[in-house]
Amino acid sequence: MPTRVTPDIEGPAGLDALFAAVAGEPVVALAVSGGADSLALMLLAQRWAAQREAAPRLVVYSVDHGLRPEAAAEVAMVVEAAHGLGLAARGLAWLGEKPQTGVQEAARSARYQLMGAAMAEDGATVLLTAHHQQDQAETVLMRLAHGSGIEGLRGMAAMAEVEGIRVYRPLLSIDPAALRAVVEAAGLVPAKDPSNADRHYERVRWRQAMPQLADLGLDAAALSLFADRMAEADAAISQMADGCFAEIVRLDGFGAARIELAPFVGLSPAISTRLLGRVLNIVGGRQKPRALGQVERLRRTIAEQGLAKATTVLGCVIRVKDGAVAVAREPGRALPSDAVLMPHGELVWDERFRIVNASPEADLTASVAEYLPRHRLEEFLGFKITAPAEAIRTAPIVRDASGGVLSLGGWSFDERIKVQLLID
Repeated sequence: MPTRVTPDIEGPAGLDALFAAVAGEPVVALAVSGGADSLALMLLAQRWAAQREAAPRLVVYSVDHGLRPEAAAEVAMVVEAAHGLGLAARGLAWLGEKPQTGVQEAARSARYQLMGAAMAEDGATVLLTAHHQQDQAETVLMRLAHGSGIEGLRGMAAMAEVEGIRVYRPLLSIDPAALRAVVEAAGLVPAKDPSNADRHYERVRWRQAMPQLADLGLDAAALSLFADRMAEADAAISQMADGCFAEIVRLDGFGAARIELAPFVGLSPAISTRLLGRVLNIVGGRQKPRALGQVERLRRTIAEQGLAKATTVLGCVIRVKDGAVAVAREPGRALPSDAVLMPHGELVWDERFRIVNASPEADLTASVAEYLPRHRLEEFLGFKITAPAEAIRTAPIVRDASGGVLSLGGWSFDERIKVQLLID
């Protein structure tokens, strides 16, 4: 059975390999809780920066979630240890009332919000976290149990966007035992969070099951290698689906899509599901981009049974007509309220259109088009309209203070407004 060898994390070459992806950043933030893994991240990042002539400035953040009395002292320990290494550091606190349920998820969101705000103040462009090989293995097992497809089974990506923050995970291939050894050698005593042993949490239950799985050959290294191979397969499917998207999908100015039925049905299920998911994501306002089961069921119905009547999925109305799958935004479902366009500002409308006010005027308003007679539209636009009625009703329209129409959907009729349909 192929196994993964934990990379060298002590020598200069090993450190350069770990942090190469962020070597060109001006300021790099580190999320350090005080546990062994994050303390190791701080130590390794400091050693890496110290050996470089032009290294990013490192800044350490540690968050007190206000959930345990020991947390304040743990944050103080992290800040002191960081200062001892010559690093900038500060503690952050999650204040206010805490939810009665979903505490971990709420704490995670608050943590990223606090660090994101701190990064903006400090000029940091990327946040380093200490997720390691064991974390990756647990993530893969949880997603496998939840029925994830290949996209989910690739596990955590080394570089990702989380809660609007650019995050880099340099330790995903590292055995946590190696990280603990780094901390012990430095003479630091890591904090211990009792929630890491609380079986109320699914991740903890998988963590406690890992020794039994390892006895059968399914250890963290094997699962991490599996995640890498799933990532390669996922990239291949994405590449093929993107090529097919360019060939058989047409998006119009109202944000509706048309998928040619015959070539769509002829694709392999993995590729057609990925393509269909991307279309629903674009047209539906990116409501649930990972709702794989719903996309799979819709693809199967279209390909194997045909779609006898219109159906709604993920904020979209889907129907098969004239040899194509027509997809339009579902009216009345979480559509945005009227929004004033700030002078020389922009807004992302319904997660589908980027609308830019290129003027100094402050009285331009974007809203839902609602009902516009098709014949009036054709007179206005100068061509025949074939888009579904739902697409017309849910398109954005920009008006000035006198009610004049400056743009509709992706069409701009005035130099003050620029509109772009978002397809990625």
